[in-house]
Amino acid sequence: MNPIGTIHEQPIANRINWVFDLAQRYSVEFCSPEAFLARERYLALHPTAIAVMKCMDGRINIPVATNTPPGIIQPFRNLGGMFDMGWPHLGEVLAQYVQRMVKNGRRILILITYHFSRGDIHRGCSGFGCDTSAAIAHTRQIQSQMEAIFGIAHDSVYPLICGFETDEDALLLHSPDGRILDLSGDISVNELSAELALRFNDMPREMRSDLLPLLAGNLSHISGLRQERRALTVEHREWMICLGRGFDFLHTPNLALIIGPYSPNLSDPIRKAAAIIESNMAEGRVPDDGFLLLASVPYDEIGVDRARAVMKSHFLSKFAAEVIEREFPTLAGKMIRHTAVLDWNSRRIEALSEPD
Repeated sequence: MNPIGTIHEQPIANRINWVFDLAQRYSVEFCSPEAFLARERYLALHPTAIAVMKCMDGRINIPVATNTPPGIIQPFRNLGGMFDMGWPHLGEVLAQYVQRMVKNGRRILILITYHFSRGDIHRGCSGFGCDTSAAIAHTRQIQSQMEAIFGIAHDSVYPLICGFETDEDALLLHSPDGRILDLSGDISVNELSAELALRFNDMPREMRSDLLPLLAGNLSHISGLRQERRALTVEHREWMICLGRGFDFLHTPNLALIIGPYSPNLSDPIRKAAAIIESNMAEGRVPDDGFLLLASVPYDEIGVDRARAVMKSHFLSKFAAEVIEREFPTLAGKMIRHTAVLDWNSRRIEALSEPD
């Protein structure tokens, strides 16, 4: 298949085939004995459950940026990393996740992220109009909401505000006293434990211990990128709109706009994503021969749970298509729809035929 660096330039049929091939390879690797044992060993050593609230921007890949085995970090994605714990579906999904982890005796660390670029403000978060101050203010609102739901003592659930600098994939941890631990700065692995204890003394010791591998992995990742001297992706080149959950296999920057099914007003992020796709085509950043609308819903068990996922995925696909057809009629003529469910245990994506 074509190299990742040139996939944006391929005909739409080639791009779609590449995406599904990528998903299949990700599932095969996820299910391999080595990957399974790596996850089991990691969880045995670091039992704290870790979730991340993040933007739909494809550059924000926390497992890759922290050298964490796939399947350890639970992602929640939405436009701009915008969430509200009052949203019925989000509140239900997150509360169920927390309760399931607590029943298994695990604490939960939730990274509430925003992202920005030091090199160019226009490489920042388009969801907030590249206004990093507004993005940080929003993460503080989410943190306050979580504390209202899960408690301010942070003994079981710790909501941690975390910046992500996309030029170097560097994490920035916001401590309760207002200071920032910037991993792109002059700090060594040996200093991390003491810095965490000093800046986050309200965080349970076990949780700080389980956060350390992510930070050490991020330092290693940053070092590797600096040696590579990678070219920075300045422009949006997305040609996919992904709606739902289960898109962890999409590791390529500026490939897809991922919208979580959490907001009661899904039309807004769909409109914004469609506008970006239309602009990408108009400016020649991607071919104008088509774009992919991919809906996916995960399931844990066969039977009722899978049947519900099938129905929900078809609903999301139809809903998004109707928004695009109504508000972007020219773009809608170039839309190619694929609907799927995802076996969460194997991360295997299963294509669905359209209902009669």
